[in-house]
Amino acid sequence: MPVHVSEVRATGRVPGSAHGVVTPRRVGVEEELLLGDAVTGDLRPAGPQIISACELPVGAVPGALIKREFFLSQLEIATLPHVDIADIRREMVEARARIADAGSSLGVAPMAVPGPILASPTSPFDAISPDARYADIERHYGDVARQSLMCALHVHVEVADDEEGVAAIDRVRPWIPVLIAIGANSPYWRGGDTGYDSWRSRVWNMWPTSGPAELFGNAEGYHTVVQDMVDRGAALDAGLVNLDVRLSSRYPTVEFRVADVCTDLDDAVLIAALARALVSHCADQWRSGAPPAAWRVDELRAAAWRAARFGLTSSLVSPVTRQLIDAVDVLQQLVALLADPLEQTGDLARVTAGVAALGVRGNGASRQRAVFDTHGDIAAVLADIRTRTTTHA
Repeated sequence: MPVHVSEVRATGRVPGSAHGVVTPRRVGVEEELLLGDAVTGDLRPAGPQIISACELPVGAVPGALIKREFFLSQLEIATLPHVDIADIRREMVEARARIADAGSSLGVAPMAVPGPILASPTSPFDAISPDARYADIERHYGDVARQSLMCALHVHVEVADDEEGVAAIDRVRPWIPVLIAIGANSPYWRGGDTGYDSWRSRVWNMWPTSGPAELFGNAEGYHTVVQDMVDRGAALDAGLVNLDVRLSSRYPTVEFRVADVCTDLDDAVLIAALARALVSHCADQWRSGAPPAAWRVDELRAAAWRAARFGLTSSLVSPVTRQLIDAVDVLQQLVALLADPLEQTGDLARVTAGVAALGVRGNGASRQRAVFDTHGDIAAVLADIRTRTTTHA
């Protein structure tokens, strides 16, 4: 999310904000995609060729960046920051189309899927992108790094300064499992059904700094914890502190890092709209003096496990009542909580419709299993993913 980082770090305020309040907040999205054979779906290490072919010509209208990732069979789309969520969706549609066009001559197709569905005979160990930083990561983390061929959706939400950002991070924690359930899109992994809606989120927890965190209290508390993680070797630097929600080390944003990459862009922009509204709601709570709810990390981990296991097909832990209730009811609680900030940004109708659609069709994992149940073939699931990655109403 390339916004005015130097000015924000120097002044402690986002340009255009008043009294430390960002209105309206800009949003940026990063999504990681896999690159597969256009016929079989087998992973192909075509990232460098496709990224080179996707470079925008000088003078072109600015759009999403297409960047390399840790594995050669991956790449990342990073949108520009926008106030209007529709602009985020438009950039993602255009970027996916550019990647598909660039890959067509190579027989390669982009796949918005969180991990390797096929049990490939080719080990991803040999397909790490050549880069000094990536080499350091591989040496330091070993198989944790080598087994992390996975794709997520990251949402950056603009904040006025680190104090506001940490206030939002502390208060948003109990709602993170709900976002995991909405974005869950990884039931199949290396040839089999894991039984989970979001297996990627479970694999991601192998990293030593991933998952929920205790309350930080303020920006100083946050930066002290981050520095401790670096000093103790759990993270090579602040950029590898992989908390569920963190202050970006590059941009003046709070970064949500919990959702699977979504095949359907409507699910992705729904999560982006909810993340922005959550930040605004939590920042308002902080300014009013309301303390964050005292959830223990073990409670949050248990709630996230349930969201990853069952998605929207069963009950979730309600952040309102702390009891298990039907997932659809938890979604309605979230929309009710965020009605005001969603209305202020013009997102309420989009979110209401998106949540209603989830209640009928389910999340991405439900779609994948429905395709498999119809065809009895994992190849059909891959074909459906390839089609939906680049087909948008």
